[in-house]
Amino acid sequence: MKKTTLGIIIAIIIIGLGVYLATRSSSESVKNGTQNPDLTTQTDISGDTTDDVAPPIDKTKTVIGTSVGGNAITAYHYGEGDTELLFVGGIHGGYEWNTTLVAYQMMDYLKENPAAVPSNLKVTVIPVLNPDGLEKVVGTTTAKFSASDVSSNNDIVIAGRFNGNDVDLNRNFDCDWQANAKWQSKNVSGGTAAFSEPEAQAIKEYVEAQTPASVVVWYSAAGGVFASSCHNGVSDETNALTSLYAKASGYLAYKSFDFYATTGDMVNWLAKMKIPAISVLLTNHTDTEWTKNKAGIEAVIKHYAQ
Repeated sequence: MKKTTLGIIIAIIIIGLGVYLATRSSSESVKNGTQNPDLTTQTDISGDTTDDVAPPIDKTKTVIGTSVGGNAITAYHYGEGDTELLFVGGIHGGYEWNTTLVAYQMMDYLKENPAAVPSNLKVTVIPVLNPDGLEKVVGTTTAKFSASDVSSNNDIVIAGRFNGNDVDLNRNFDCDWQANAKWQSKNVSGGTAAFSEPEAQAIKEYVEAQTPASVVVWYSAAGGVFASSCHNGVSDETNALTSLYAKASGYLAYKSFDFYATTGDMVNWLAKMKIPAISVLLTNHTDTEWTKNKAGIEAVIKHYAQ
C-alpha cells in the first residue's frame, strides 16, 4: 500500500513539473514572438522588432532569362507608364560590341535625365542579349567596358557573334527560320528549331508577356534604319518608326534589309507578331554614334508621349 501511495505521489510530481515547464516555455515563446510562425512581427538578433515581410520588388530591372553559359540577361526599366518601348543591343555579342555600348549610353542618359521619359511611358533597355558572345571578346557580360578591352584577335571577335552553342541568335527567330542559315556568304547555324536557344526564348517570353508598343534593335555595320516585315507587308506604324528615327538621326531609311538573304531574323519575327520594330545598323563596328542615336531615341519617345 505504501509503495502504491509513493508511486502516485511521484507521478503527481512529474506531471506537475511537466505542466510547469510547458507553461513557462509557452510564455517565453509568446514573449519572444516565436510561438506562432505566422506572426507578422519577430525579434531579430539585435533585439529590435521587425516586420516579417517580403523584400521590395526592384522595378528598375528584370532578369528575363539566362544564356547558354548561365549568364543573366537583364532588362532595365525607366518610367512606370502603361506604354512600353523596348530597345535591344548585343544580339551579336562581342562581334557587335558597339551596339551594347550605345545601349549603355542610353541607360546613362535616362538615369541622368529621368524627365526624358514621359509619365505614360516605360522605356526598357536590354543592353546585351548575347552575354556569352560578349564575354568571349571583352571579358565581361554585364559591366560596361571600353574599346581597349576588345580582343585584338579577329577570329575571337568573329566567334563572339555566336552564343554558347555557336548559334547566330539573329537566325533563331520564327520568321522563315532555317537550321542552315547564312551570314553574308558564310554558312551559320540557326539552331535546332526556332527559339531553340535560351537567349531567343527569353526575349520571346518577355515580348509576349509585355507586348511593347515598339522595338528598336541595334546592329552593325551598314549605317541605316531598316523596317521589318514577315510576308505581311510593312505596317504603317513601322513605316512611321523607320522614318522618324532615320530623319532624326541622319541615317538612311530602308524598307527592308536586302544586302543578302536572312532567315530567322528577330525584327521580322516581331513584325509577324504585329509589333512595330526596326533594325538600326551603326555605320561601323567601333563607334556608337551616340549623337545620332540619341536624336533617334528622343524622336521615338516623343512619338509615343501623350
